[in-house]
Amino acid sequence: MTQQSRIPLAARGPGRRNVVGGLFGIGAAALAAPVLTACGGGAAADPKSVTFGSNGADATPKSAYAALTKAFAKDSGLKVKTNTVDHDTFQKGISTYLQGTPDDVFTWFAGYRMQYFAKKRLCSPLDDVWDTIGAGFSDATKQLCRGEDGKYYFVPLYNYPWAVFYRKSLFEERGYEIPRKWGEFVALAKRMKRDGLSPIASGYGGGDSWSVLGAFDYLNLRTNGYDFHMSLMRGEVAWTDKRTLATLDHWRELALYHQQGAGGRSWQDAAQSLLDKKSGMAVIGLFLGQQITDEKIRGDIDFFPFPEIDAAHGQDAVEAPTDGFMLSRRPKNEDGAKKFLKFLGQARAEELYMDVDPSNLAVNEQAGTGSYNALQKKSAELIASAKHITQFADRDSDPGFISTVVLPGLTQWLGHPDDGSGMLKKIESQRSRFFTA
Repeated sequence: MTQQSRIPLAARGPGRRNVVGGLFGIGAAALAAPVLTACGGGAAADPKSVTFGSNGADATPKSAYAALTKAFAKDSGLKVKTNTVDHDTFQKGISTYLQGTPDDVFTWFAGYRMQYFAKKRLCSPLDDVWDTIGAGFSDATKQLCRGEDGKYYFVPLYNYPWAVFYRKSLFEERGYEIPRKWGEFVALAKRMKRDGLSPIASGYGGGDSWSVLGAFDYLNLRTNGYDFHMSLMRGEVAWTDKRTLATLDHWRELALYHQQGAGGRSWQDAAQSLLDKKSGMAVIGLFLGQQITDEKIRGDIDFFPFPEIDAAHGQDAVEAPTDGFMLSRRPKNEDGAKKFLKFLGQARAEELYMDVDPSNLAVNEQAGTGSYNALQKKSAELIASAKHITQFADRDSDPGFISTVVLPGLTQWLGHPDDGSGMLKKIESQRSRFFTA
């Protein structure tokens, strides 16, 4: 079975904006269609193989996962059959996939997104795996890997921060200074626009509308602080709260400096405009590095923390999603799958992955960092210095609420940003459907 054949033809074309749908009328009918299936279906288990569902379809992560499966196969004598599906399709089809006949092991996200499926019993506990790998992880990381019942359901591989990225040589050529506060940030964007640049690279077209969530998170964290942001994500406060309106006020101010045509551009194209010095800055994750093939350019990339808006909150929160692996609820080869997960939770596995993909950071504390480039070292320092770490809006909240209500609302609003009150009322009208008192 080829990788593409695992995705129904109807699911290959549409991006996220065609599929998320919901309240804001962006192709809701597609939500019901299954878009991710496991290879092998109801076939009898092969004791000499493990199936692996991967969302790493881009060239760099795909090669990095291949390095892991090759090393495991050599160590264990077990064959890993990898089912690779593009990241966005994987996320949209995950619920249907897990309720069917999923692969033994699959890629997913730590924190709330893991707990969501653990609570629905769509995955298996991994306490025995953690008996083997637990010494390599901090208490904070362990907490991200536990379900609400206290059991482990997740094996982490890497994390990465979001920040404001730029090219050092461009800043030096133009005499730009790193902004720490909001007023300085807006003034810099205004100056870049006068200089003929797109101040803030932006692309949320097709399947990439998720990219706007990073900007929303930082704007809300800096405007209102970590506690309010997490309460909003958990459905505990109204989206019509005046504090959320204040977040949109800041975003509307910044939207004047977004790259034109963002709604029709991919995040990769937006990132490329930064690398080509056509844009001055980009609010994006360290995965920006996946776009870089020239090591001279990689050495010219730097970042600064998202600027302070309210001194009461400063820059103490960092968006740093953690990715890793889970075990399906009825794996065909449970013993082999757990051997694979024990391998994936070792420092060696993280080192193998980072050797291929330098756009992430190892979370196993025993993993070597000697091969880290300057950007990885600075990223690790940023995460270590954070008072609060958030995952990402669609990882810290109910995924259905974010994907079918919040995200379509925000992307539609960004096309013609007003004070946002009407959009927030529509979001708030749907909150009770996803969160109970």
